[in-house]
Amino acid sequence: MPLVEASGVSVNFPFDPYPCQVDYMSSVVSCLKTGQNAILESPTGTGKTLCLLCSSLAWLETKRAQITSQRWNIAQANADDGGEGSLNVGKQDLAGKLNEAAVLLAPPKIIYASRTHSQLTQVIQELKRSAYSHFKVSVLGSREQMCIHPQVMKEESNTVKVHMCRSKVTSRTCHFYNNMDTEFSADAKHNFTNQLMDIEDLVVQGKKMNCCPYYVARELKNDADIIFLPYNYLLDPKSRKAHGVELQGNIVIFDEAHNLEKMCEDSASFDFTSTDIASAMREVDSVAGRLQELCSDEVLSADFGTNSEQGGVDLELQDVLKVKMMLMNLESAIDEVPLPNPKEGITKPGSYIFDLLAKTLITFETKTQVLELLDKLVQCLSNEGFSTAFNSRGNAISKFADMIKIVFSKEPASDRTNLINHQQMAAQSYRVHIRQTPTDNFKSKSSGWGAAPTSAKTGRTLSYWCFSPSHTMLDLISRGVKSIILTSGTLSPISSFKSEMGIDFQIELENPHVIDPKQVWVGTLSKGPDNEPLCSDYNTRFKESYQKSLGNAVVNFSRIVPHGLLLFFPSYPVMDQCVTNWRSGTLWSRMDQMKSVYVEPRNKHEFNTTMAAYYDKINDDTCNGATFAAVCRGKVSEGLDFADRNGRAVVITGLPYPPRMDPKVMLKMKFLDETRRAGGKGLTGQEWYGQQATRAVNQAIGRVIRHKDDFGAIILCDRRFADQRAINQLPSWVRPKCQRYSQFGMAVRDMIAFFKEAERMVIFPVLIAAAVMPVLFIQMPQPRPSKHRMPAGCAGCEGAHFQPSFASLTDLKKSSSVLSEVPSLKKKGICHNVKLV
Repeated sequence: MPLVEASGVSVNFPFDPYPCQVDYMSSVVSCLKTGQNAILESPTGTGKTLCLLCSSLAWLETKRAQITSQRWNIAQANADDGGEGSLNVGKQDLAGKLNEAAVLLAPPKIIYASRTHSQLTQVIQELKRSAYSHFKVSVLGSREQMCIHPQVMKEESNTVKVHMCRSKVTSRTCHFYNNMDTEFSADAKHNFTNQLMDIEDLVVQGKKMNCCPYYVARELKNDADIIFLPYNYLLDPKSRKAHGVELQGNIVIFDEAHNLEKMCEDSASFDFTSTDIASAMREVDSVAGRLQELCSDEVLSADFGTNSEQGGVDLELQDVLKVKMMLMNLESAIDEVPLPNPKEGITKPGSYIFDLLAKTLITFETKTQVLELLDKLVQCLSNEGFSTAFNSRGNAISKFADMIKIVFSKEPASDRTNLINHQQMAAQSYRVHIRQTPTDNFKSKSSGWGAAPTSAKTGRTLSYWCFSPSHTMLDLISRGVKSIILTSGTLSPISSFKSEMGIDFQIELENPHVIDPKQVWVGTLSKGPDNEPLCSDYNTRFKESYQKSLGNAVVNFSRIVPHGLLLFFPSYPVMDQCVTNWRSGTLWSRMDQMKSVYVEPRNKHEFNTTMAAYYDKINDDTCNGATFAAVCRGKVSEGLDFADRNGRAVVITGLPYPPRMDPKVMLKMKFLDETRRAGGKGLTGQEWYGQQATRAVNQAIGRVIRHKDDFGAIILCDRRFADQRAINQLPSWVRPKCQRYSQFGMAVRDMIAFFKEAERMVIFPVLIAAAVMPVLFIQMPQPRPSKHRMPAGCAGCEGAHFQPSFASLTDLKKSSSVLSEVPSLKKKGICHNVKLV
């Protein structure tokens, strides 16, 4: 493997890197060497993940060698220190300094976070390809993913799984966990560390050895050089503490960080509804009722699990009633807040949450006892054999506890002399919002929680919203993190992203793409085939004329684009309305005749089925590919891979702005404007609003070019994209290639030329390479669609038919040589005496 010099560190890379890859690795190493923070953008297909892993682990390898050398020098100095009397005192001092240095010089760990476990699995596969696969690795997951105890696995609620697992571990009734003591010897541990394992591998090995994969992963974490985990395990203080993630002196990497802003805010926010309060009180009533039914201590111990020595819970009826009183007081406090406009609600400063909870007797002084009591309740409800009339086993009480943990996440000074100032500082990034919301089966206090449902259909929602990602990022910095690296393929515009994070990023990089400029076509289309303006703004998105013009444009794209066509809408309502309109006429059948059309469903099971059907159709050589209609910010736009024929073009039908009248969006914009007026840095509310749409577009654009040999088109079907300000917000590798089209026919002409040229550049060299192989394996473009006559009134290019550059595989005939098929090669002296087989 080639050695690459990156900021003074030799990086063992699997192949000769591109210049942009060297720049990326140099930025990573510089960040780690200086203990600074970095924000790095490198387009999908540039080998970002492999560069990140190789450069960070190469630096860690160098750092460990330096630390070993320093420790040896200190030990040598101690050994060479001879003499009697006062020198002995010097030896003692040196020994103390040696112990201190051993701690200070401990090599840092790399904490590698990505959005989902599936993304982490892909990262681990990349690590296996590198020269750094010998490093010790740990992958942290949830009990839901990693528990192999049959009784725990059958529970549907994750809350129940967590507490049931804890109960079995405490009472030593989980033999998978118990085997950690007896079976997890050095030899057994070797079975988990002799190769890199993702979560699925850990589960398989755990079942094979009858050891708990969840606790094995936590055990491996202690000695790991690099720890892989999802975002929320790192950003959420509750999860971070539960999984024992230590930040002091370590390096934090956020891969796929384009969603980090929202993740930071969401992890520090909550919504607590009237339904949540009602459900929590039902759970409390269930525990109280069981306590009243059970009379003897023996029955309590055997059936209810209150014997703490046996892993049960020490719980009294009086404690349960205290929790019910807290919930009733909270409900009353929320209901007493006047709402001038119930639909719009009322907003108060973040510190108001402390006043509200104080009415329920939950304060900094009492929160620890309250949380312990709530934990006991959830543990009781999670015990085997315990069920409630509403099939709710601690979910609502657990949510109540999470709410308290978020509010009181930052402890005041030990003397608590200025508690009010601390509360104001802790909540300065927050706003409290109370509004009236529809609530199914809501019951008022007067009717009693066990009574039949009343006719009331509305309740209230208490929201505690964080509006600054810096609240979470500064918390990470305060924990002693050595360096933070944020990286993704779509961070543009980087300047606004940096300002939102609220911490200094001394190192910044916007990488170009590794592809040839001829491998991507980018165009903005202002009009459809019938010259109708293409603009999906609030005033026109639901007009029939606009939707018809957009549909006719998609029909034409289906003829031009080979294989997979991705169609992104700004939102589900817009997509649903367009699909309904197209199905009511002939547009849908014309689309489906060219390419089978699939629509992104909201249900997870249906989504997986639909995606499988789309891929099957793409790989069916008897078809002309498929079209997938989806929404920006949806599952398709975020994490799925549409490399090569799976996605030859992406069509963006509008700017996906957040819902302007959503209370959270309005308060976020107001919060940013207030911060700017107060002299703070960062975006205005309007700037943030516009860039939310831009980031969603950039993420969808990233679906089309997935590696250096890929090619595709980016079609921006909204006249607002033609504005230079909108173009400036696109990724750096897209901006120079963007062409503005005022006439639809001109765009179609250039797209046809692009795909013919791209096929010649990318597919034709594959044909030449395949010709010299012992066996000829060639994936050809799909056969052309059947021609059909269009109605005379159709405008634009609708009646045109565009053939692919190559015939279908069935039309290929064996040739005696490459030269007979490509005479022009003979003039260039290429491929002499090469035979096709």
